[in-house]
Amino acid sequence: MDYRFQWCDSLSAPDFPVQAYAQLCERLSHSTPFNHLTWLLAAEHNLEPDQPLHVLLAWKGDQLSLCLPLVAFRESRFGLRWRTLRHLGYPMSDRLALLCQLDDSGLTQALEEIRRRLPHTLLQLNELTTDANTQRCMQHWAHLSSSHHCHLSCRAPYHLISPQDRQEPHRNVRYKLRKARKRSDEIGATVRRVAPDATSIGALLDSLAAVEERSWKGQEEVGIFCEPRRGWMREAFTALAAVDLVRVVMLEHEGRCISYRLGLLHNGRLYDYNLAFLPEYAELSGGRLLLDEWIQWGLEEGWRWVDASRISRSGSTHQLHERMNGQVEHLRWSFYSWRPSGILMGLAHRAWEWRKQRRSGEPLGGDLLQGAGQ
Repeated sequence: MDYRFQWCDSLSAPDFPVQAYAQLCERLSHSTPFNHLTWLLAAEHNLEPDQPLHVLLAWKGDQLSLCLPLVAFRESRFGLRWRTLRHLGYPMSDRLALLCQLDDSGLTQALEEIRRRLPHTLLQLNELTTDANTQRCMQHWAHLSSSHHCHLSCRAPYHLISPQDRQEPHRNVRYKLRKARKRSDEIGATVRRVAPDATSIGALLDSLAAVEERSWKGQEEVGIFCEPRRGWMREAFTALAAVDLVRVVMLEHEGRCISYRLGLLHNGRLYDYNLAFLPEYAELSGGRLLLDEWIQWGLEEGWRWVDASRISRSGSTHQLHERMNGQVEHLRWSFYSWRPSGILMGLAHRAWEWRKQRRSGEPLGGDLLQGAGQ
């Protein structure tokens, strides 16, 4: 198959094919809101000056078959400095589809283009979906690398919305929900749904950021509205609200927000992106109430899933585990180049993994797939 490759320096450049990009997303059913152009534009606008963007496009005739926006990071590991390439949006994009419809020949050409334009030690793509096409593409690139590994980042729980959700959930969750509602009613707290637009999202984000600032996330400066992420998140959610992708459920007391869940609605799937609550209201279990509100809202509007868009790598206590029907795996693919630094870093990583697993007493082979290139 003959492909034409093109590089763009910006997603807002005059030659970036906005309409063809949207069509590519539509053709790939596993695309997520974190592939949406407005999210990626906000990510681009918040890159550091020493992090230029390089967007690789591949065309088959007049149809876009690949869009891969890459950013170079200078990182230090094992006492050495290396150049790592990552997908635009790292580390705030929770689940990404690889927007690629290339055959094996095209995949080989694409990797050659990346190596020619962006000499690197490591190409690492985080939070990728596990659809068959992405797996095929990643395995092909694995065979073209000096070494590689595929790491399971997390298993994000999801709830499949069904008519049964009109009834109360099973015994343990039912008890917890009734207790939370009773406490909420005692103080007169109310639940509110919000589907903001471009004009109302600003005041809403101010309210959510104020809650997060006083929560443990704000105190530990890990929240999405903490610096340096604040500007990025405000721009991203403002743009996504303008195209009706943002949903919020809030628990309010005496006219102010005391707890919230912030989500993105895309193709009938609600991605539960962030939550926070005021510490003095922790005993209300507001998060559990608001998760149930997601499900009830979905019943009314025909959503099919409520997802944890991402969870912590270990020890997650996401409340969706109580009501999940299944889990979505996120994978991190790492490809070490054939440059001396890539070969050395790949070997160092494999030795480090071997030593870690030997110390822990676990069997070797913790990664889903790893090894040397063919």
